Amino acid sequence: MDYGKFKYEAAVKAREARRNQANTEIKEMRFRLKIDEHDYETKKGHVIRFLKGGDKVKVTIMFRGREQSRPEMGRRLLLKLAEQVTEFAIVENMPSQEGRNMSLVLGPVKKKAEAKEEQRKAREAKKAADEAARIEREGGVAPEAAAPVKKRPAKVEDFAADAAAAEAFEFEVIAAEAAKAAADEANEIEANEAEAAAVDDTAVDDTALDDTAVEVTAVEDTAVDGEVVESAASEVEAAEVEAAEVKKTAPAKPAADKKPAPMPVPKAIPKPAPKPAPKPSSKPAPKPASKAAPEA
Repeated sequence: MDYGKFKYEAAVKAREARRNQANTEIKEMRFRLKIDEHDYETKKGHVIRFLKGGDKVKVTIMFRGREQSRPEMGRRLLLKLAEQVTEFAIVENMPSQEGRNMSLVLGPVKKKAEAKEEQRKAREAKKAADEAARIEREGGVAPEAAAPVKKRPAKVEDFAADAAAAEAFEFEVIAAEAAKAAADEANEIEANEAEAAAVDDTAVDDTALDDTAVEVTAVEDTAVDGEVVESAASEVEAAEVEAAEVKKTAPAKPAADKKPAPMPVPKAIPKPAPKPAPKPSSKPAPKPASKAAPEA
């Protein structure tokens, strides 16, 4: 057996037994045979208070002088008191005379533990009523008088139940952490997949941009080729104009000896380069040197 557990359970049981233990005391109340009515009522109130507390009460009447010759008067007084407190007590010992004193023993109707519990409830109810009255006097809202909660003594089963509840809560916390970790991992995987898809889309866009750049380069090359052809055509036109001017300014010659002036040979139109690296600068074509007409 677990000696530590056994020792702990024994201590709990002993503490519970001490809490529920109630030692009954015997209170004593003394009367005189010629007691006044007001004093009688005051002492009767004390007797009732003792009985409500769960204690026994020994009522004693003391005889003085010639009062010892009238014991029946003391007996009547004791029975009268016992009849008036019948609601709170039972007569355990009938009146009996012992020397110059006559006594009566009254026992409480309820056990002392029950009486103490009722007194505690009454105190709590009175305290709650006083608090409500104070709040109402101050102008606040009086809270509802709640019934006092009876405290139940702690038991070993309660400790076991608390331990089981704590263990269950710990398991719930661990499961929640595992679920959260799994959710974070799933979110991370989804984020990685989304990022990979975005990278693929970016690669496709780059390929489309490369194709567009190739098309733009082809258009630029076509434009360059067009400029080369235009420059060649302008050179040919300039050569033809120069030849016409030379023909107009040449002197007239006899028909026999007349020889046709040689026509300047037009330059061949260069073929456009497929893809020239630098862009050729457009310069005006050089004018051909004027040739003198041959003498006859």
